[in-house]
Amino acid sequence: MSASSPTAPASDALPAIRPDRLPLLLIPVLALVALPLVKSFSTWVTLTFAGLAMGMIIFIIASGLTLVFGLMDVLNFGHGVFITLGAFLATAVLGTMTNWTGRDSLLFNLLAVLAAILVAVAVTGVVGLAFERVIIRPVYGQPLKQIMITMGGAIVGEELIKVVWGPQAIPLPLPVAFRGSILFGEAAVERYRLIAVVVGLIVFAAMFWVLVRTKIGLLIRAGVQDGEMVESLGYRIRRLFVGVFVTGAALAGLGGVLWGLYQQSVIPQMGELVIVLLFIVIIIGGMGSVGGCFIGALLVGLVSNYAGFLAPKVALFSNILLMVIVLLWRPEGLYPVGKR
Repeated sequence: MSASSPTAPASDALPAIRPDRLPLLLIPVLALVALPLVKSFSTWVTLTFAGLAMGMIIFIIASGLTLVFGLMDVLNFGHGVFITLGAFLATAVLGTMTNWTGRDSLLFNLLAVLAAILVAVAVTGVVGLAFERVIIRPVYGQPLKQIMITMGGAIVGEELIKVVWGPQAIPLPLPVAFRGSILFGEAAVERYRLIAVVVGLIVFAAMFWVLVRTKIGLLIRAGVQDGEMVESLGYRIRRLFVGVFVTGAALAGLGGVLWGLYQQSVIPQMGELVIVLLFIVIIIGGMGSVGGCFIGALLVGLVSNYAGFLAPKVALFSNILLMVIVLLWRPEGLYPVGKR
């Protein structure tokens, strides 16, 4: 008589992990709460698109930084240099392509901006590689030294930018086809903000695909969870660290181009001014979480625009207040790395 192996009862099967969709509701809930406060539907639509555009640009800049912290456990206060460098490179490239940006042609304008983006991404990626090798690598595992040395790197980088481009603000006007607004009924939405939303969605979709559908993404997510385990399996996590850092710097360069066009001028201190928003977004989203960073950036963008319209004085600290409220609800952020 042959013995058959016992099968586990269905009740002993591992329960399916349900995705946490509750934080996703924060964005529509915030927008709906703001609607009766704003009172005018057309103004609400304009503010909402402005907030989404601002949030998308912040996400592009912050996504690389949150991955660097999650994978490398590095608090890089020098990230703002890559933002500023990307924006100033855009002024240099677009300044030589005025015959393209000055045309009322969406195709020529897009090609000019794409050229600026490619230059900014390439140069900031190379600078990011040098920054990691010279400044970050000697202080791995030393948080206090990381903070001090990256802040020093940010100061040196800002001064070098002043040497090349000067300390004054440089205008970065929008290409002709990016100017003006599109009417949705009575609501006017700026064309550039629509473009920024589309670019942000493309970047988020690309990052989501890489992180979820590719082997490199699997290694990154596993490295965020347990870097020692990934290394014990024979993968060179140090190379993964460098690749993620360079990608983060390149994304900051891309975000710098978009942010400079959003502000329509660039100054050497722009990265320093934005870095506070980036850390607020990363803390809200959950340190190391790209999905949380995406939601946090949209919340920050919406709150900034709604508060700026409803109560300009409150707008100065509205994002800090948002961070406090989120942390009171979820002390580890919307999507803590250990619970993803």
